[in-house]
Amino acid sequence: MQDEMTNTNENMEEMEAALAELKSPSNGDIVKARVDEVNDNERNATVTLIDEATGNPIWGDSIVISGKDLTDNPDAKISDVVKVNDLIDVVVVALSGKDGDTKVSKTRADRMTKWKEMDGIDERGETVKATVRQVVKGGLVADVDGLRAFIPASQVDLRYVKDLSVYVGQTFDALPIECDVKKQRLVLSRRNILEKERAEKQEKLFSTLEEGQVLDGTVKRLVEYGAFIDIGGVDGLAHISDLSWDRVKHPSDVLEVGQTLKVKVKSFDPEKKRISLSVKDTLPDPWYDRVEKYQENEEIEGKIIKLTDFGAFMEIETGFDGLIPMGELSDKRIARADEAVHTGDIVRVKILRIDKNRRRISLSMTRVHKDKDAAADAE
Repeated sequence: MQDEMTNTNENMEEMEAALAELKSPSNGDIVKARVDEVNDNERNATVTLIDEATGNPIWGDSIVISGKDLTDNPDAKISDVVKVNDLIDVVVVALSGKDGDTKVSKTRADRMTKWKEMDGIDERGETVKATVRQVVKGGLVADVDGLRAFIPASQVDLRYVKDLSVYVGQTFDALPIECDVKKQRLVLSRRNILEKERAEKQEKLFSTLEEGQVLDGTVKRLVEYGAFIDIGGVDGLAHISDLSWDRVKHPSDVLEVGQTLKVKVKSFDPEKKRISLSVKDTLPDPWYDRVEKYQENEEIEGKIIKLTDFGAFMEIETGFDGLIPMGELSDKRIARADEAVHTGDIVRVKILRIDKNRRRISLSMTRVHKDKDAAADAE
């Protein structure tokens, strides 16, 4: 009888030991902890690790958690983060450190939980809110609900951005394109979202677009050959020759980024997603006001501003010129315009023809000479 009782006691002890072993936490485990004390002055809290099902302690003495293991915010008040009797998740960092203390971390547990929730988000196609924290080599580092994420420079915007620092502090939607929970690696793309939004806006705009239509626009970007103008979430190009009735050396001479203005739709291609715009066609043409001051057969002076294979252009007024055909440059037979005139020369000409329909003025140097010779002969 005594032997049976002894065996029973031994079995019970073994069972209790086995249960205790199952309940004992290991490094890396996420377990429940009850907050026993909060110390704002020391920036820490004292907790007891417990079994979630029974509420019984599962590890020796109480454990002190430092402020950095309670919150990522160094300015946060500890009593605003946790309160006495709160049940919190903590991860076991070390069962016995150099000082013999067991170390646990709420911040790491929170991150681990968030990473588990993030698992597969790239496959699901869900967007996240990303707040840019800093510029690093090759892109941006952003915060996504406390998790560190990387946005490659090529995925920040629709086009290359030279100075990425303009995004620091900004919060925007981003699409996860890589999520590795084990490596805690999260790569985002803002460009994918912008491309989708642009495609939706393009489809809507092209369905209502018409040639000759006048729209409100905003100058988005200036380049050597013209200006890209936003006409409702979609950019159209106004060539430099369509920016002003006057001659323009560079778009920045007449426009600036952010400027709002009227534009006229010259043409568009829905398949290639191209829109050609004109700014000058929404403005009165000053040529017609200027030409009213001149008459055919009138003699005027001006400066040679351009030589071509078919003659020379003379500036009558700033932004207002006429053409001297090759045969009207000299009484002699010449092969090139520079045999008679050079850029910058001041010459006297006679107005041969004013063509208002084609906006052209034909001039002649030889007729001035012939008129002088005729007058001399008459005397």
